[in-house]
Amino acid sequence: MDSMKGQGGIQMLLTAEQEAQQIVAAARNLKLTRLKQAKDEAEKEVSNYRSHLDAEFKNKIAETTGSSGSTAKQLEEETEMKIRDLKDTASRVSPDIVGMLIKNVTAVKT
Repeated sequence: MDSMKGQGGIQMLLTAEQEAQQIVAAARNLKLTRLKQAKDEAEKEVSNYRSHLDAEFKNKIAETTGSSGSTAKQLEEETEMKIRDLKDTASRVSPDIVGMLIKNVTAVKT
């Protein structure tokens, strides 16, 4: 009868060991699933962040390029305006200067 009890005890231990192995295997699978999920989420987050930075960079480049074009146009307009002002001033003062030059050239110093 003792051998029957011993056999039953061994059988219970084997059953408990198999259940423990199943629990450990399930925990490993769950851990692997969670790790994979975390990795996928991290990759997605990195991808979103990278695309956000790319968009910001492209916007900065577009702003810089666009502003340099408008700056060049503004400088060109200012230059044209200054040239017109100089020409207007020269045409207004020109007769006075010509008269002064003729007066000084034709004046005889004695």
